[in-house]
Amino acid sequence: MTKMTTVHRIVNFAPGPAVMPLPVLEEIQRDLVALPGVGMSILEVSHRSKVFESILAQAEADVRTLAGVPSNYRVLFLQGGASLQFSMVPMNLLPPGATADYIDSGRFADNAVKEAKKAGTINVAASTKAEQYSRIPSQADLKLTPGAAYVHMTANNTIEGTESTRLPEVGEVPLVSDTTSNMFSRPLDVARHALIYAGAQKNLGPAGVTLVIIRDDLVARSAERKASLGSMLNYAVLAETNSLYNTPPCFAIYALGLVMKWLVARGGLAAVGQANERKAAKLYAEIDRTGFYRGLARKEDRSVMNVTFRLSTEDLEKAFVKESTAAGLDGLKGHRAAGGMRASIYNAFPEEGVDALVAFMKDFERRHG
Repeated sequence: MTKMTTVHRIVNFAPGPAVMPLPVLEEIQRDLVALPGVGMSILEVSHRSKVFESILAQAEADVRTLAGVPSNYRVLFLQGGASLQFSMVPMNLLPPGATADYIDSGRFADNAVKEAKKAGTINVAASTKAEQYSRIPSQADLKLTPGAAYVHMTANNTIEGTESTRLPEVGEVPLVSDTTSNMFSRPLDVARHALIYAGAQKNLGPAGVTLVIIRDDLVARSAERKASLGSMLNYAVLAETNSLYNTPPCFAIYALGLVMKWLVARGGLAAVGQANERKAAKLYAEIDRTGFYRGLARKEDRSVMNVTFRLSTEDLEKAFVKESTAAGLDGLKGHRAAGGMRASIYNAFPEEGVDALVAFMKDFERRHG
């Protein structure tokens, strides 16, 4: 066996695929050739084997423990990312003749609207697109449809750096939430939702698996579409087969399971949420300190996961990206649609990385201000 060597790791602010917990990466490295007691790599284990069934069951159990998932919800490990959920949600849950409400709070929320319109009638209940998505629509902004099939929201807007701190009041209408970029970053009231989905590659693990938590009554609604939907697109079929209708993304599920164990060991979502708030507060304090940096999101709606900001000129921003990258702070260039800077500081992002960025920002302002 080749001896493992210590490698240099840069400070990774990438928005996704994003930084993973170092203990998880080290465990994967140790066990990739052969899982303990198995003699095979997770890359080689059959998805029909007792070994993988155990991995899948433990991942689900830890998800349920972390979020307090009630017994009348199913936990699914699917493929296709959040983008496929943009289509699957209306295909399964929007009956002919009904309307679904969508809260348009960012570019990915807008993508969800566009995909849903291909499947049925959609009402955009509120949008802050005209304000460059600098804030989350308020409860007063919402124009909800009585008896809507569901209300769809995006919990955190990765590009714009905004986050919903309060769930919208939707009455008895099922609430569906895309939590891709802030899933398990703080306590989650699953019972207030009917369906929650998240691509793993930002906060849960590597790309390739999508976590879906769906209430039983929506699974039953999905079952009504079996005759018209492909099996791989039907929540009921995927729930009945325990996410094993076809070969699932075994490695990604295994790695997600390790991240769940890591979160449990850190003290659960309350402890994780406190750590995330502390990291974000340090960075926002530096952004607000002198005015040299300008935050893009309204202060009340700032994301704890994705911190966006700009400088006074594009030349300064180019210099900031170049110099920060040279200093080992990678991935800070903002999304092409928003410009500026973006620091993604997910659960696995170390607090000392935030400290390093704050120190760099102070030095950059001293030299360029």
